[in-house]
Amino acid sequence: MRRKDGTIKALSKRAQGVTPSATLAISAKAKAMQAEGLDVIGFGAGEPDFDTPDNIKDAAKDALDAGFTKYTPASGTVELKNAVAARFQKTHGIDYAAENVLISCGGKHALYNFFQAVCDPGDEVIFAAPYWVSYPEMVKLAGGVPVVLETEEADNYTLSPDAARAAVTDRTKALIVNSPSNPTGTMYSLERLEALAELALEHDLYVVADEIYDELVFDNLPFYSLAALRPGMESLTVIFNAVSKTYSMTGWRVGWTVGAAPVVKAMAGIQSHSTSNPTSIAQKAALEALTGPQDAVAVMRGAFQERRDLICGLLDGIEDVTYARPQGAFYVFPNFSAHYGRELGGKRIESSFDLADYLLEAVQTAVVPGGAFGDDRCIRLSFAASPETIEEGVGRIAAALA
Repeated sequence: MRRKDGTIKALSKRAQGVTPSATLAISAKAKAMQAEGLDVIGFGAGEPDFDTPDNIKDAAKDALDAGFTKYTPASGTVELKNAVAARFQKTHGIDYAAENVLISCGGKHALYNFFQAVCDPGDEVIFAAPYWVSYPEMVKLAGGVPVVLETEEADNYTLSPDAARAAVTDRTKALIVNSPSNPTGTMYSLERLEALAELALEHDLYVVADEIYDELVFDNLPFYSLAALRPGMESLTVIFNAVSKTYSMTGWRVGWTVGAAPVVKAMAGIQSHSTSNPTSIAQKAALEALTGPQDAVAVMRGAFQERRDLICGLLDGIEDVTYARPQGAFYVFPNFSAHYGRELGGKRIESSFDLADYLLEAVQTAVVPGGAFGDDRCIRLSFAASPETIEEGVGRIAAALA
């Protein structure tokens, strides 16, 4: 309620402490410039540029025609839960049942539910920087304390088991592993995953396994799920995934959690008092995505690998820029810090935020500053774009720095 003097009552400290998403902010600014008629190249998108496969869209149409437009169980339909469980049995050999699965309104919603369910005020959650922008905010919103550990390009920007061990305290509740990673596109080695599994078992820690890009892995590399690496890890590992990236269904908002039944039940209770069930029609589409033909996934994966090769080759041509070669997802996270301290276009570049602003204003190229991901040396480029767009965009960046 607005007072007569124009002010409003104070917002909660929780709300005031939230940092807005830099990825959404840069996308909004780029779209506004495009609306003004400017030719903006966008490297900010965190979504595939392919259409949702026709068989999935047809399943949604069939659901509409059949009148499947009412509430479902708050935690999702049993048939979709069973399909998710069957997927993990097929890919990782882990026996899960419907009681181990929660269907939520996207992978982000699933993660939010988890932190609300397990974090008490002061509980600590360990994860690596660079990190997905929402991790620290979700932990803080649950009253937890983000414990961020710096990583290096030489280590594929992955969490060091030794550093994680040193960071564990009696307040540590969980550690987060995101592989393939947003924003780096890099993956954890099997050796490093096994060491983290041992650490979790030793200290009885939850492991948040963000596996949203598990089907978008390049060069025929194997994908390992922490839940399958050691006896007992299936109880400590809480897996998060969604149809959004694998099936180009970002707007359908269907994700899931797979984990120990008590954790999943607690998360479902929270969800029942917030969003209730994900959209019924979208759940039918997600069911078709998981159980129907998978040809489109292979096509997208192949295209993203070709684009990875293209963008890396172009970045190799820019002086003093380094990166860890992406092994999955559709991002690269090049280090531009050698160009900090320069005057470019009358603007002094001191940070990734300065560089992102300069590139958008000077050459109409939208990138996401690495500082938003906890590493100010870098910027994130999404190669979920056409080869022509990638060539033009990196060319503009090179010209802007030359």
